[in-house]
Amino acid sequence: MRQLTEEETRTLFEKLANYTGRSLNNLIAPPSGSEDANDRYVFRLHGSRVYYLRLSLANLATSIPRANLLTLGTCIGKFTKTGKFRIQLTALDVLAPHARYKVWIKQNGVMPFLYGSNVAKAHVGRFSEDCPENAGVIVMDMNDTPLGFGVTARSSAETRRLEPTANVVFRQADIGEYLREEDTLFTT
Repeated sequence: MRQLTEEETRTLFEKLANYTGRSLNNLIAPPSGSEDANDRYVFRLHGSRVYYLRLSLANLATSIPRANLLTLGTCIGKFTKTGKFRIQLTALDVLAPHARYKVWIKQNGVMPFLYGSNVAKAHVGRFSEDCPENAGVIVMDMNDTPLGFGVTARSSAETRRLEPTANVVFRQADIGEYLREEDTLFTT
């Protein structure tokens, strides 16, 4: 595992800021009440994947050869060969508490979303206020359980005027992928 370069860090933070906004600082700040610098969380690169873990664990991982280390921490996503960053489903637990925009879907829209469909207007129960077009959103059910994330197709103001079958959120990942892609999700 190694630290991210300046270019990789900027690419990662731009992608994460699309979902978290200003609360991105809370991801890397030390926990409240902690004086120890090793308690803060960091991002580390292993192969092409970016992991989110405590600094004390990252320091311990330096004693393990890279070839023997499979994974450590929470996988946030991976860099493509062209240098773009793709957020993976495993980052949902990290993104959901810090999300700037959220979409709550009704019970009748949960299963279509978990099977890989986009979110239609008829399935939307609530929408975060002042959500712009092409913003990253966390998709939740009406019980505040995070189901996945995606990108808004229209702003929240435009969504009110759409027909019920129009797409409101383009799905990027959902928790149904754990079953649909269990063979390839955690391969290196």
